[in-house]
Amino acid sequence: MARLIPAIVILGQGSLNTARQIQQLYPDALIYGLAERVEGADRVYAEFGATLRQLYQQDTPIIALCAAGIVIRTLAPLLLEKGAEPPVLAVAEDGSAVVPLLGGLGGVNLMAREIAAGLGVAAAITTSGELRFGTCLLNPPSGYALGDLELGKRFVSDLLGGESVRIEGAAPWLAQAKLPQDQQARLTIRVGSAEREAAANELLIYPRSVLIACNGKLTGADALRDALHQKTIAVQSLACLLAPDSDMANRTLHQAAAELGVPLRFSSAPGSVVELAQQAVPQLLPALSVSDDIAIAVASQPLDPEQIGRPRGRLAVIGLGPGAAELMVPAVKAELARANDILGYETYVRMAGPFRADQVMHCTDNREEMQRARHAFELAAQGRSVVVVSSGDPGVFAMAAAVLEALHESSDPAWHNVDLEMLPGVSASLATAAQAGAPLGHDFCVLSLSDNLKPWEIIEKRLDLASQADLALAFYNPISRSRPWQLGRALEIVRQHRTPQTPVVLGRDIGRPGQTLRVITLGELTPEQVDMRTMVLVGSSTTCVFPRAEGGEWVYTPRWYGQKP
Repeated sequence: MARLIPAIVILGQGSLNTARQIQQLYPDALIYGLAERVEGADRVYAEFGATLRQLYQQDTPIIALCAAGIVIRTLAPLLLEKGAEPPVLAVAEDGSAVVPLLGGLGGVNLMAREIAAGLGVAAAITTSGELRFGTCLLNPPSGYALGDLELGKRFVSDLLGGESVRIEGAAPWLAQAKLPQDQQARLTIRVGSAEREAAANELLIYPRSVLIACNGKLTGADALRDALHQKTIAVQSLACLLAPDSDMANRTLHQAAAELGVPLRFSSAPGSVVELAQQAVPQLLPALSVSDDIAIAVASQPLDPEQIGRPRGRLAVIGLGPGAAELMVPAVKAELARANDILGYETYVRMAGPFRADQVMHCTDNREEMQRARHAFELAAQGRSVVVVSSGDPGVFAMAAAVLEALHESSDPAWHNVDLEMLPGVSASLATAAQAGAPLGHDFCVLSLSDNLKPWEIIEKRLDLASQADLALAFYNPISRSRPWQLGRALEIVRQHRTPQTPVVLGRDIGRPGQTLRVITLGELTPEQVDMRTMVLVGSSTTCVFPRAEGGEWVYTPRWYGQKP
């Protein structure tokens, strides 16, 4: 079963060699390096605390190459529920020490031993149970679930106090454990899928060996709990839900799976829910029909949901922002991390990286938007997690509209069943405005001067009306080799309604290396000062300019109009 991919976080160049050694143990892991202090990292970050907290909140295992105290102080405000912690480790810069800090129930000691073995050192394991018994009884392996954590703590405490234990059920991972076993012992480790009342003298461990096949007529998670209870099967043993492809977009099914904390998989196999279960996983024991809409099947071993049916495909259209990693919203970073396929104009796809070896990049020309959108749906309809990349915001002269247009034109039900989401980004106009101050602080109009997809006559009309309305203006695609004259014509129109003293902001490559920002006037602006990588902001009649203390100017358009409140 899939393991979570850790993040390796370093603060200085001296840690990079050790980080690369650890990365050999976890080939899909990315190394996060502090901007301006680390060269050669896979990802760059600007602020250590914010990055570490974000990774922690995303349940990403963290391997931090720094002092343990720094990590503890950084994450202290987030330490609420021990059972929900991802593994967090501190590793010495030179690899001489490996210290598990958090996530005892998430496998942190196992990771510590793996890393220590890879570095040729000993892990600083301090957990009493693991030191005594060679295993963490409260952290069963993947495919098994602990029944009750609080009772489990008391159970382990009794074991550490000198009591013996007996094992009932199949627990192969405990074969090499140093447990004081006695078949007459009061304490029992019980492994099985049967529903049982929790007791202080029992450590209940449930194999995730149960599958429920259901359909879109399901009324919710409570109906599934009732079905399991009717067959005296523990909810903790549920591995996944399976439903027909025709119910892929059914919200009730997705809500039920989320509430129960299990994956939802789909199958195209025809027949009843009983037949659905048996055809999807032939090794299951005969399915138990609960109703026409619910069937339960139990396997002799834990199930791997990734080998059952397929997931609902997902397509996210994301905005990278202007280019700087720190200006990319966390939801976009998380989406890139989970994606199987990344599609987009090659320049933007490269900006979104680096990517893991298992992630597939599909780079296309910037003029192939509809082909790219259709390709994205074809991939997502196969059950893959797909990202379509835009710079800035995907809904501002970017891919969101093309993706929706492709879906609107399609009659393929598989496309319409895809889980589609648009994730926003900081647009170029807003990033440039922020650098200058607040030139778009009042009503404004955003226009593309490209006539590739709309007639120039429409652009002229909109320019004229927006200028008459005294809106601040933001120009995308202001000029190109194939359109050298159009910016000049656009300025002629604007100047019919604005004075030569109107402030203009020119932002080139804002948020990227080599960015430049200039504040001039409309009278000074000429097409030669602008290229396709320049954002042009033209102020309104109320836009103001005043000096910055460190040099340059602040530009803002006040919220009031005509007369101060």
